[in-house]
Amino acid sequence: MNLHNKAVQLLIAVSIVALSIAAKICHQLDGEKASYQSRTQRMTLLDCFDMGYGTLACVIKEAVIIYLNYARAVYVNKVRYEATRAAMMGQAQDQRAEDRLKRAREEGNAAAMQASVEAQHILGPIISSWWDFFVTLYAGGTLAEGVIRGMGTFFGAYVGGIIGEEKFDWLGFLGGSQVGTWMGGKVGLMAYDVLHFVHNQIKSYGCSKYFFL
Repeated sequence: MNLHNKAVQLLIAVSIVALSIAAKICHQLDGEKASYQSRTQRMTLLDCFDMGYGTLACVIKEAVIIYLNYARAVYVNKVRYEATRAAMMGQAQDQRAEDRLKRAREEGNAAAMQASVEAQHILGPIISSWWDFFVTLYAGGTLAEGVIRGMGTFFGAYVGGIIGEEKFDWLGFLGGSQVGTWMGGKVGLMAYDVLHFVHNQIKSYGCSKYFFL
């Protein structure tokens, strides 16, 4: 799907508006207010020191970030090594060894930089979506709500970051990721409201065992 196409952008905007209206109607028909607690309550820095689930969440978050950064570093170094090796083998043997090594290192560093950017496009949305998932559960939301919200956050952050980077380079990536995270999470919650309403209607007919909403 070409996100730069005006027709596609209009279709996405109309779909989001329609989903918003449908979600509001479905939530009103459900008549449930408790689930909004997971949308208004937010984890703060103080929650990291409650010596309970808040502390556990912050510890796990930092551990995940460290692991993902380590995995990215390993991946980037592997790309650099393979690109440098391929560049060395692809050069003419009659060149000076110093010149061959310098050029190969330049190509290796360029490949590593590109790999780092590509990895960041994935790692950022993963962290954002996982955090939204856990915050939803921490605030009293359901597992399904956390999963659907996390999926929305992931795709929103990913698409927002890509579009922002194309327009304003790395600064656009940061801004686009933040906006995309917020919008994606909201879209995920709207989708959950619609699915939850459908689930309740199916439940009234005794078929809820196939759903976990």
